[in-house]
Amino acid sequence: MKKSIIILGSGFSSLSAACYLAKQGYDVTIFEKNATIGGRARQLKRDGFTFDIGPTWYWMPDVFERFFSDFNKKPSDYYVLEKLNPAYSVYFGKDDYITIKDTLEKILLAFEKEEKGSSVKLQKFIDKAQDNYNIAIKDLVYNPGISPLELISIKTAKKLNQFFSTIKRDVRKTFKNDRLIKVLEFPVLFLGAKPSDTPSFYSFMNYADFGLGTFHPQKGMYQVILSMESLAKDLGVKIKTNTPVSKIITKDKKAVGVITKGETHLANVILSGADYHHTETLLEKPLRQYSESYWDKKTFAPSSLLFYVGFDKKIKNVNHHTLFFDVDFDDHAEAIYDVPHWPENPLFYASFPSKTDDSTAPKNKEAGIFLIPLAPGLKDTPEIRHFYFTKIIKRFEELTSQKVKDHILFKKSFCVNDFIKDYNSYKGNAYGMANTLMQTAFLRPKLKSKIVDNLFFTGQLTVPGPGVPPSLISGKLVSELIIKQNS
Repeated sequence: MKKSIIILGSGFSSLSAACYLAKQGYDVTIFEKNATIGGRARQLKRDGFTFDIGPTWYWMPDVFERFFSDFNKKPSDYYVLEKLNPAYSVYFGKDDYITIKDTLEKILLAFEKEEKGSSVKLQKFIDKAQDNYNIAIKDLVYNPGISPLELISIKTAKKLNQFFSTIKRDVRKTFKNDRLIKVLEFPVLFLGAKPSDTPSFYSFMNYADFGLGTFHPQKGMYQVILSMESLAKDLGVKIKTNTPVSKIITKDKKAVGVITKGETHLANVILSGADYHHTETLLEKPLRQYSESYWDKKTFAPSSLLFYVGFDKKIKNVNHHTLFFDVDFDDHAEAIYDVPHWPENPLFYASFPSKTDDSTAPKNKEAGIFLIPLAPGLKDTPEIRHFYFTKIIKRFEELTSQKVKDHILFKKSFCVNDFIKDYNSYKGNAYGMANTLMQTAFLRPKLKSKIVDNLFFTGQLTVPGPGVPPSLISGKLVSELIIKQNS
């Protein structure tokens, strides 16, 4: 008889784990609290516009290829991937920006134009980052975070000093041009921590950026979710939406099932891809591994204030991805990590998928996504959201030399309260737990409960960390632990 597994949540990590487990012959059922699958990677459709609610960046294509190849498939079996050129632009002032194009050769030329001699420095920096990437992606991140010995090898021993320096220190030691420094420090924001707290080894994100490039799946990132759903269902996975889990049932410190909508569902294994902290609140207190003070002391990646905006015209002077770094980075970082508060002058990011993908907006119109990174747990009200939308749209108009406010057809916002309501997200964080030195690998929350047998976890609060590629990997890692335990 097949062993049964119930999975909480249907985000990237849950779908990944479901596919691996079903392939091994497990009877897998996913319970998703929302009406649609995808977790934080859901989609918003309105008046002919389509927005990715969550992730909008497709980086590290090799990780997606590795996932699908494990099932004798390719991403191209499911969706069309386009490499963006330009990858993105970064604004520093009015009509003042750097454009990052689609090859390292072009990026080297852009750096040299900014600062004489910087192209040689950048090539050396990226060579080192590529070496780190090969070690990280081929060796380190596919470890389950059980033991510190996972970090030890001949290759990593040579990199040991990079775990005790930081991205900020290394970048600023090599480059003096403030604009180039900001461009190089930007990718680690995907890890959820500021550059001064991120180990140098994570420069592999710069290789992901400059070396591998930025891609867009036609029809949006949600196509990746739909492709994983298709694969999972082909493997026999059952998915139930509008089905929130209210309790994890245990017997003699062993997970044996869940309760949802008053009904009991029994299983041999329970796996949660939902928020880790929330999942433990579904257990009796003595069975929770981590206390409230444990979570409170952790460094969480930011939350976000997001706006999904339909414009009645095409927007000029922007690319598919555009970053606005015209204000002080350190002041904004302090507002997120040091003394949490709403930033006075926030950095922000804007995505216009309709620049690349005609399916995301009606003809001669534009779909815009605006994001302000925030500290988790901030007070979130409609008045605050409106204030910040007005603030960034005014800056956007000034920086890009155009009027857009009067061309807005509609806007929808998403912030701290929504992350809590829709995803049971701890303090409304958007990206999970930051990858700082003391929150790396075996120092992150465990994939397997230390107290309750047959209870497992996956996703951005555990290994390898925040982001879409790490979530795919997390699903693979936890499935391997489950298979090993039950073999």
